[in-house]
Amino acid sequence: MDAIDVIRAKRDGLELTPAQIDWAIDAYTRGAIAEEQMSALAMAILLNGMNRAEVARWTDAMIRSGERMGWSALDRPTADKHSTGGVGDKITLPLAPLVAACGAAVPQLSGRGLGHTGGTLDKLESIPGWRAALSNAEMLDVLASTGAVICAAGSGLAPADRKLYALRDVTGTVESIPLIASSIMSKKIAEGTGALVLDVKVGSGAFMKTVGNARELAETMVGIGRDNGLNTVALLTAMDRPLGNAVGNALEVTESVEVLAGGGPADIVELTVALAREMLDAAGIAGKDPAEALRDGSAMDVWRRMISAQGGDPDAELPVAAETHTVTAPAGGVLTSLDAFGVGVAAWRLGAGRARKEDPVSAGAGIMCHAKPGDRVTAGQPLLTLHADDAARFERALEALDGAIGVEEDGRPDLLPLVIDRIA
Repeated sequence: MDAIDVIRAKRDGLELTPAQIDWAIDAYTRGAIAEEQMSALAMAILLNGMNRAEVARWTDAMIRSGERMGWSALDRPTADKHSTGGVGDKITLPLAPLVAACGAAVPQLSGRGLGHTGGTLDKLESIPGWRAALSNAEMLDVLASTGAVICAAGSGLAPADRKLYALRDVTGTVESIPLIASSIMSKKIAEGTGALVLDVKVGSGAFMKTVGNARELAETMVGIGRDNGLNTVALLTAMDRPLGNAVGNALEVTESVEVLAGGGPADIVELTVALAREMLDAAGIAGKDPAEALRDGSAMDVWRRMISAQGGDPDAELPVAAETHTVTAPAGGVLTSLDAFGVGVAAWRLGAGRARKEDPVSAGAGIMCHAKPGDRVTAGQPLLTLHADDAARFERALEALDGAIGVEEDGRPDLLPLVIDRIA
């Protein structure tokens, strides 16, 4: 086949044939299609979309570009969760051990942060000694001994997606719903989990800004999962304000441990329990209530074993940033808004995130939120504490927060419900 013919077909709004899709993914993975040609095809897909058959075939071709994992050696069913990313989204940290404490095995392949969205692996790497890179055999050992593992995907898992994602990131094609859906689902299906729950974020701090777009993405991914025999459910959840109070790496680990200890912010607890119930139901497990597993300490026990099994010290002190700066309420009244995107960009500029995948991150950098939208505040009351290793970072972070905070005397926040919808 010829790359130009495939590009022209999608440019002109035609449906790509299975043979065209198989060839394009295989040839690009092998290096037989030039980067500029795949860039053109990705842009044509962004502009003209794909139908369900095309998305299913594209996903299948990416799965077949690498290995498929399996967990038949385990004595319990498997369930996984994927979040489309947000600000303060630390849910994976308490969720994986919680679901494991209730009887499922959780093989959680996670990623790193980019831009204003945090990465699960970056957060966990703030724990001294913890390792993200595990072999397949090590993953199985950790799963068998603890019930949960959170680690990086190996290079053999959907290599076509790894290459295509990097290209989309620099060509303005990240937002394509077919390409987002196939990227996520190719890795999750190749991972071999028996059930999958998708947490599709909606709002300023998410890739999907509107409920309509988030629903389209969720329905596309659920369809891909079902077409591949994977029991898949999606929740649409709010990302118009930060989740919890902590935004940053070590800060979010500390907050996650508070949740596992039976405390923590109400929104983190609510969403963690909701997702845990969905995962257990999708895996066919009934019995133990996830809320009880947080209260009785069994989820904390799994967390400690999981962290230790991956080389980490669950009792170690976490890194702390050298400098802090307090942002106070400009007036008295009701905190009507705390924009997730603004807070996320500020945390990124403080050092908690990265602009490029190869950039380092600061374990201690980030933001602690001392009030949530809907709270009544007084003038001069601390709203945020900024944490950074270098005080010179505060100026740019404060610029990102300009307009992100709203306080009105008799205002009322216009917020999305934490759980907006369920797609199954």
